[in-house]
Amino acid sequence: MKKVLISYWSGTGNTKVMAEQLARGVSGAGGEAVLKPVSETTPDMVKEASAAAFGCPAMGAEVLEESEMEPFISALGQAELGGKAVGLFGSYDWGDGQWMRDWVDRMKGLGALVDGEGLIANLVPDEASLAGCLELGKRLAG
Repeated sequence: MKKVLISYWSGTGNTKVMAEQLARGVSGAGGEAVLKPVSETTPDMVKEASAAAFGCPAMGAEVLEESEMEPFISALGQAELGGKAVGLFGSYDWGDGQWMRDWVDRMKGLGALVDGEGLIANLVPDEASLAGCLELGKRLAG
């Protein structure tokens, strides 16, 4: 059984809803979903997981949340991410998703095998974005 770590930061609850749906996808595909706020996640947990998913909304000028998520992502390297299947997700209210494109490039640069272009939802996740989260969870568990 694949162990999939799902770590997220959520200010309004939108990204948390996406993380929970992703966990349903992992469990539905027979994997073990480990759902944690980023404040409770360590780089060792990423290293030990079969796959990982990280969620964060766009903040400020389309950047990751700066007090918890950014320091956590900055602490990850090739040792934790090299060759590991990774999914990225989050919500936004403005802009065009540049934060997600930057995040995908950054994770690929650390050797992660990023699934797709990252999942983004405008504000509250709609049916399509929640279905995307479910499918991402299934792929990461597969």
